[in-house]
Amino acid sequence: MSGPEVAKTPGGGAPGKEGKEPVANGHSEGESNPFAEYMWMENEEEYNRQVEEELLEQEFLERCFQEMLEEEDQDWFIPARDLPSVGGSVGQIQQQLNGLSVNDSSTEDIVRKSSLNPEAKEFVPGVKY
Repeated sequence: MSGPEVAKTPGGGAPGKEGKEPVANGHSEGESNPFAEYMWMENEEEYNRQVEEELLEQEFLERCFQEMLEEEDQDWFIPARDLPSVGGSVGQIQQQLNGLSVNDSSTEDIVRKSSLNPEAKEFVPGVKY
């Protein structure tokens, strides 16, 4: 079969296209837009901008969440972090305790040097004198 004879056969000689006339671009007439699968490229910049905004928002939320966790960790008492290490600091604490003493003679000096009135009435909250 030559060119004109192929064109007269049903389907124009293409297998599986019996009864359908091919359009010049190779797509059938029933297909509305031959470039439908590529239409997303039309708004590629807008799509990229949206994806970038979503990624930035997600990153911002992750940073905020991490900062919140760090602030919360600072508020909590964690013995391993907040207490001095057990090694050499026990000796230090012992020295500080040994340096503390109660001396009754110093209280008499404080009372003599005080400018408070020992004859004053006792303070009671909510009572007017």
